[in-house]
Order: sequence, then structure tokens, then C-alpha cells
Amino acid sequence: MYDRDLSALNLDDELDSPLDHLDEAPTAPKPDPEKMLLLLASSVPEQRMIATRAFCEIQDERAIPYLIQLLSDPCPLVRVSAAYALGRNTSPDAVEPLIDRLNLDWNGYVRKGVVWALGNCADRRALEPLLEALKTDISAVRLWAASSLGQLANVGYDLVICAIPPLIFSLRTDPIAAVRSNCAWAIGQLCRELPSNVVYAGAIDSLIEVLEEDEDMGVREDAKASLLRVGDPRGLQIIEELELDGLL
Repeated sequence: MYDRDLSALNLDDELDSPLDHLDEAPTAPKPDPEKMLLLLASSVPEQRMIATRAFCEIQDERAIPYLIQLLSDPCPLVRVSAAYALGRNTSPDAVEPLIDRLNLDWNGYVRKGVVWALGNCADRRALEPLLEALKTDISAVRLWAASSLGQLANVGYDLVICAIPPLIFSLRTDPIAAVRSNCAWAIGQLCRELPSNVVYAGAIDSLIEVLEEDEDMGVREDAKASLLRVGDPRGLQIIEELELDGLL
């Protein structure tokens, strides 16, 4: 999956995103949760930011009420880190505040963190806000809304049925390759929870269509990977034929 399209955010470069460093190897011991809990209530924005970022790395349920409150912090650096921290320290109590922040916040980095956190919460209340973000938000938010929808695969069959058609639409029409790639990934995740029905067939059709026609090789590779994960016989046959023809 991709996390590379930030050009539309029009924010200062210094507004760094913890989500962009989640896969980096730690270079220092994890922060002391006792000290960080105290800093969450600090009157100094820099200390609150340090503490919220710390809980992007560590899990402690005692931090959750503070992090929920800090979603409304005046400082966007604190808000964005609080959102990511709630993606690490998930709670049903955080879902509605995260949704409210997604609807209200002007800052694209914050909304990006919120949709990531909502995916990690794996709560059915996140479905409609994520679908709306996939449809209307800036590209950096849309790509994480797509992958977060894929994380709802085990929440409920009805959510899977509702999520797949909008993902197919974005897979076919979104102008940003990174968003299309995450849609392909999410469709593959959701298809694994479906029986062979009309929604499943439409999802497989869309992945095959992208595999054959998308101009971006990365999108085609993600569509191929999803078809391989699902193990659909028709998709596997198409992959084999394209490879034999030297088109993959």
C-alpha cells in the first residue's frame, strides 16, 4: 500500500506525521508511560505533543481519556499525534470523538490520522465516515480511508457489502494511483470474507479490469496481489495468461 501523496495538503513541511514513521526501527528505548501520562495534561503545547507522540509507540489504557480530550487541542501537532495514538490505544469510547474530529478538522494531516485510527478501531460506526472520506476528502486522506475500510472485513458481513461498491468506484476513477492501490488492497481484504455472490463477482471483475488496464504498474501489482490472496480461479487464470504473454 501507499502513503506518499501529500502534495494536496498545502501545509508546512514541518508538520510531520507519526504515521509516516510507523515502520521505522526504534532508535531509543520506549518512553516512560508514567512520565508521559503527566505530560498529557501539561499546559505547554510542546510537552503535550511529546506525550501524544509517545503513545503512538506505547499502549496504556490510562492515556485514552486524555488522548480523546486532546483531539480538540488548539495545536494541530497535538491533535494529529492524539489521533495516531488512539489508533495504537484503541477504545470504543474513542470512535465518536474521532468521527467528530474527522468532520470538523480543517487540517488534512489530522484527518489522515483520524481515518487511520478509525480503521484500527474496527468499529461499525466508522463505515459511513470512512466512505465519505474516500469520496470527498483530499488524496492523502482518501488513501488511508481506503485501507481503513479494508480493516473492517471482520466487523460484519453487512459492512463488507456496503464498503465494496464505493471502493470499486474509487479503484476505477480516482486520479491518484496511490489511492487506487489502497482500494485494490482493501477490496482483496474484504473479498476474503465474502461468499461467491454478485458483490464478490463485481469486486473480482474490478480487480481484473485494473490488472489489465490501469496505467500505473504499482496499482496493477496491488490488484494482482489481491487476486492472489483471494485465490479466485478466474483471477488466477487471468494472471497466468498475462504472465505468459509477458504483460505482467
